[in-house]
Amino acid sequence: MKYNGPKVKLSRQLGIPLTPKASKIMERKPHPPGAHGLSRNRRAKVSDYKRQLLEKQRLRWQYNISEKQMRNYYEKASRKTGNTADNLATLLETRLDAVVFRGGLARTIHAARQYVTHGHVEVNGQRVNIPSYHVRVNDVISVRQKSRKIAMFNDAVKLSRPPEYLDTNKPELSITVLAQPDRERIPVVCEFPLVIEYYSR
Repeated sequence: MKYNGPKVKLSRQLGIPLTPKASKIMERKPHPPGAHGLSRNRRAKVSDYKRQLLEKQRLRWQYNISEKQMRNYYEKASRKTGNTADNLATLLETRLDAVVFRGGLARTIHAARQYVTHGHVEVNGQRVNIPSYHVRVNDVISVRQKSRKIAMFNDAVKLSRPPEYLDTNKPELSITVLAQPDRERIPVVCEFPLVIEYYSR
């Protein structure tokens, strides 16, 4: 999903920071953008549909995917055995661009997508340029040897704090998938049951 709009404005609309810059600005301006942002932020009564829509949009933009992709992931999650919300969380979190971001090789999900599409990333030694590529347990995701001198990777990995289902080797600029991520351990801001309610209407 290519998005070229202002990410700070989008972050303020959603109420969650999508980039480090948005996080800093939202400390000063936590309300929605626009002349009526403060008054909109104070409204207490919100319909069930609006809450569901907001959570769906929050989840979609945290993974930087299109509405069509999001619906496809929901349908795939609902066909799998087990809890649909858990399945959806796992499917999204095992996207290649999500692992690159979560493991600390990129500072934002948008940068992670760009790095993958530009051919800087390998999976088990093979170059993969598809952001939606599904990674599996024991897969090793790394920066290509020719790209390892690029400052953006080294700068990003210094600040990385990967979740416990990923192991990041900072000197080697690589990530090993240790386990399937479960919903409770995935660091996203979202009430997954509301997203499932939105799509199951």
